[in-house]
Amino acid sequence: MTLPFPLPDTEWAPVAPFWAAAADGRLSLPRCDACGRLVWYPADACRRCGGEAQTWVDLSGRGTLFSWVVVHQQFLPQYEPPYVTALVAVDEDPAARLATRLVEVDPLAPGLVIDQPVEVTFGPLHFPGVDGEVTAPFWRPISG
Repeated sequence: MTLPFPLPDTEWAPVAPFWAAAADGRLSLPRCDACGRLVWYPADACRRCGGEAQTWVDLSGRGTLFSWVVVHQQFLPQYEPPYVTALVAVDEDPAARLATRLVEVDPLAPGLVIDQPVEVTFGPLHFPGVDGEVTAPFWRPISG
C-alpha cells in the first residue's frame, strides 16, 4: 500500500523496518555486521567497510543537534511554516544523522545550539488535506 504524498511509503523494503519500529515507539537503524557502524540511509553495502550483512538494532533514542534551520517559506501546501528541521547525530554512532522535524521548539525563538542533547519522541505525521497518517520519530531538546 503506497501512502498519499507527502506521507512516506512505510512498506518500501529498504526502510520498512524503520517505520515498523516507529509504529512500536522504537528508533531502529541498520548496523553493519562487519564493522559495527550504523548504515543510514540504508544501502546494500556499508559505506565505511563495504560489508553487505546488516542487522536492524534498536537505539537509545538520544542524540545531539548537528544542524538545524527554521523554515519560513512554504514550498508545498502540506508544510505550513514556520517550523524547525534538523539533522540529529545519534549517540550510538554520531556519523549517522537523521533528518527530522524538531518539536517542542518555538520556531520564532528556537534557542538551539550545536551539540545540544535531544531525544526522540513519536507522534502522528499527518498533513492538512491528506488522508491518513504515519507514526514517525521526531526529536525534541532535552530539558534540564
